[in-house]
Amino acid sequence: MDLYGVPLETVYLYGLIISGGLTFLIILFNDVFSGLELPDIFNPTLILSFLTIFFASGFLFESATDLHGGVIVSLSLLLALTTVTLLNVFVLIPVSRAESSLTFHDHDLRGRVGMVLTTVPVDGFGEVLIQSNSGSISKTAASFKNEQIASETKVLIIEVKNGVVYVLPHYN
Repeated sequence: MDLYGVPLETVYLYGLIISGGLTFLIILFNDVFSGLELPDIFNPTLILSFLTIFFASGFLFESATDLHGGVIVSLSLLLALTTVTLLNVFVLIPVSRAESSLTFHDHDLRGRVGMVLTTVPVDGFGEVLIQSNSGSISKTAASFKNEQIASETKVLIIEVKNGVVYVLPHYN
């Protein structure tokens, strides 16, 4: 079957090359488009992925089977729609809702328990190791009650000022 004198297999192949290339570029430069605040239905990644899958399946069906052109278009549309819907529901939406940062704020440290790495002297500074699910951090520490706290003592963080945690010994 021909479309304006060009075989459909060639139309599908050119469409696949163009939409696949544009999809690759959109994925690489997605941050440029993230500020546009478009509805999810106009997501360029979804639109170009749909076109790429449509043209790829159309090309494969056209070159490997003897199905009628209308059946090939219908199957390609169905396959592309199903695949892009699954991509959106199971990949793009969860990734967009995921926490994008592992950073923490100083006020999040209050009430946490840590371990003294470097002894905290009276009226001086030591170091405390704070462990969490996302990793460990060490912070400069001072005693909340101006008392010495020995190394390897569990401590409770009472407050945080100017990047220094003020701690008390923690007894279970």
